Amino acid sequence: MRCALCAKKAMDTISVSKLQSDTRLDILISQECEDISRSRAKLLIESGLVLVCGEARTKAGFLVKEGDLVSVSVPEPEIISATPEDLPIDIIYEDKDIAVINKAQGMVTHPASGSPNGTLVNALMFHIKDLSTINGVVRPGIVHRLDKDTSGLIVIAKNDTAHINLSAQIANRTVTREYIAIVNGIIKEDSGKIEAPIGRSKHDRKKMAVISSGRYALTYYSVQERFSSRGKDSYSLVKFNLFTGRTHQIRVHSAHIHHPVAGDLVYGGNAKLKTTAQLLHASRLVFIHPVSGKEMAFSAEIPQNFAEILQDLNKYKI
Repeated sequence: MRCALCAKKAMDTISVSKLQSDTRLDILISQECEDISRSRAKLLIESGLVLVCGEARTKAGFLVKEGDLVSVSVPEPEIISATPEDLPIDIIYEDKDIAVINKAQGMVTHPASGSPNGTLVNALMFHIKDLSTINGVVRPGIVHRLDKDTSGLIVIAKNDTAHINLSAQIANRTVTREYIAIVNGIIKEDSGKIEAPIGRSKHDRKKMAVISSGRYALTYYSVQERFSSRGKDSYSLVKFNLFTGRTHQIRVHSAHIHHPVAGDLVYGGNAKLKTTAQLLHASRLVFIHPVSGKEMAFSAEIPQNFAEILQDLNKYKI
């Protein structure tokens, strides 16, 4: 039976017809359930929420046969809302259209399952009167994001006109987003680029990875300093410039060239430096003001902990 309301029901069943025999399971679900995309179907399958003739099938490429009964279970969506919270944030610029924030390491950008409070959005709703509504009630004003443990610059839209313009600039890759990081090991080249597609890891759905089926991703880098000492681990201070903006892009690309960001335990960085998270900071942001048309350039110094680690490493500069 056709399940146009699959996404609104706890479960529905598809009876595979003769014409649908030998169809991939994820394709079948996306075709029969109008509210479920193929990528979402794949996630439901891998989560064990799809049964074929009563048996869980966890491979999206499983081929169904005529007469099979496919049961699709869709969890009820968790309702998440954002409420204002009086949290300290560093607003380094603000006018009637935009604001630029220097986000602290450890602060989540917007509410999500597992982190409904204490986010940048909660703080923004308290400190800034108007925010764009394009991304809904959970992500008001958010044009782009930073990982929880990445500190640094993020631009906020205070109205929908500004939001649309800034989003277009990011999509057209005319926004300069520069990061500074300490990575493990000595990068021999003074500069270069990492061009490798990024997608969801096939082994861990919480992680991203360089995979052939991923989305195009390009990162430019230049080495600023190198540090090494006999009996000590070696490190490089690197400036990264994003051409694309994939999830965890710098962290994944750094790990891909065998120089993960120091402190980034998720992607292989060691924990020998005195940091509780990856040493990655969004240090420079350049864009065109969405209303005035003027170029806006902002810089933010690295956090104190990052600076202290860097000062200690300077003793081993090579």
